[in-house]
Amino acid sequence: MKPATFEYRKATTVADVVQWLKDAPDGKVIAGGQSLVPLMNFRLARPSVLIDINGIRALHHVEYDGSTLDLGALIHHQEIADHPEIQKKFPVLTVAARHIGHWAIRNRGTLGGSLAHADPASEWPAAMVALQAEIDVQGSPGVHRVPASEFFLGYYTTVLEPDEMIVGARVPATGASRIGFAEVARRTGDFALAGAFVEDCLDGTGFVTWFGVSDKPQRIAVALPPARETSWREALEQLTLNDVAEDKIALAIEIAERALKHSALVGAAYFGAHAIRGRD
Repeated sequence: MKPATFEYRKATTVADVVQWLKDAPDGKVIAGGQSLVPLMNFRLARPSVLIDINGIRALHHVEYDGSTLDLGALIHHQEIADHPEIQKKFPVLTVAARHIGHWAIRNRGTLGGSLAHADPASEWPAAMVALQAEIDVQGSPGVHRVPASEFFLGYYTTVLEPDEMIVGARVPATGASRIGFAEVARRTGDFALAGAFVEDCLDGTGFVTWFGVSDKPQRIAVALPPARETSWREALEQLTLNDVAEDKIALAIEIAERALKHSALVGAAYFGAHAIRGRD
């Protein structure tokens, strides 16, 4: 398949992008193109204007000030996986990044593109919700921050207005909490059938953020009893999973339990990570 006819523009500033999107509300922003290009090839997306933002250097950065990790929208998945500061302070992001597609996809796909696409089986939307991140959005009025928990509305749907774009995300450090990660897919590189980030706050409380099992990631509180495997499962089974597909409830609980088990293996100030795969 080939995409429908479109006008190609290369932006050098965010202001250019916002103005062009305002002039063409059906326009699309492209960086890595790992999700958008296939949609265009199948003509499921037919933007009249395609705006390339790879030339906006201000969107390509990683900064950590001791309390918040500031990620530019153009950071590639593989860069997050390889970044030494992220590996040291936010290793759960490192591991999650390594489970996105294949090496070629990780070297082209971007954080901003993944968040804007809002695939419910994607790691980044769930990671941002689980870590209580804020997403920086710029439009005609300027930049504003949206809590990740409010950013995703449903399948491939976000709060972004037609003339807005994601410029970055801010991830706070979690203090003494432990966070575990688990994911299952049929083959390496496939979309997750189910995945979870589980936070143990070390005070008998915790949170589960699933992905791949409903229309959007949601952070759900859970009471965590002392570390006995049966009680962990019982605690997860007590959750009301109204938005999880019925045929995925058992898998969702299993994945969350595995993520929780792994979080218990790491130190209080360290993010644990574990991944489960189907056959390659």
